[in-house]
Amino acid sequence: MTTLLYDASFDGLFTAIFEVFEYRYKEVEIVNKERFHQENIFAEIHEVITQNDKAERVLNKLEQNIGQSGIHELLKVYLSEDPESEHLILSAVKQSIKHPDENILQNFADNDILKISKICKSVSRERHRMTAFVRFEKMKDGVFFAKIDPDFDVLPLIRKHFKDRYQDQKWMIYDLRRNYGILYDLENCDFFYPDKKLDLKQYQQKFHDDENNYQMLWQRYFTKTNIVERKNLKLHVQHVPKRYWKYLTEKR
Repeated sequence: MTTLLYDASFDGLFTAIFEVFEYRYKEVEIVNKERFHQENIFAEIHEVITQNDKAERVLNKLEQNIGQSGIHELLKVYLSEDPESEHLILSAVKQSIKHPDENILQNFADNDILKISKICKSVSRERHRMTAFVRFEKMKDGVFFAKIDPDFDVLPLIRKHFKDRYQDQKWMIYDLRRNYGILYDLENCDFFYPDKKLDLKQYQQKFHDDENNYQMLWQRYFTKTNIVERKNLKLHVQHVPKRYWKYLTEKR
């Protein structure tokens, strides 16, 4: 068994996949360096150095076989952070090269492809909910700030949605769990990686003077428009699961 260690990046993963074919490894596993714990002392360790040209060669070949939509599905698997994600993506690449004239992602009789399909549905559902439940709060510097804590690493998937929707104001979305975010400054929409995690106590002290008033008005509106006699908590939770309530101003 050969273990390929990569740097956790998307390009790093596809560099590793390229080297599986380049060095003709038979029994192989691809492991994120951050999650690696050597259990088999006889395993051969191969450290992968990320090379964009190698990654692009694999992605270009995949695009010919399964199209950009297929690559997007594999991106969702990568962003799912599932422990089997590297194995599943490698399996899909191998099948795509073996059957170049078929869209192998439609072969649900294969267990790996079926798992990929299920993961993609879960990630897509989380992406949709993030676009629906994100709440921005105005800060003293005029930037609208939102914090999220999604089950999957969906920030790269929601970036375009918010860039297209809020082009006339500065905003930031920060992932509490993964400690990085997106910043839009009216011109560029880039990822940022702070040195330390967000301090929630200091965070509230940086609210714009009007923010607390906005939140209070919204909470009052939500309370006044609620019809107690027609309350159906079970249905409400189906549409707005409780784990998303922490994002919603009206639920505080």
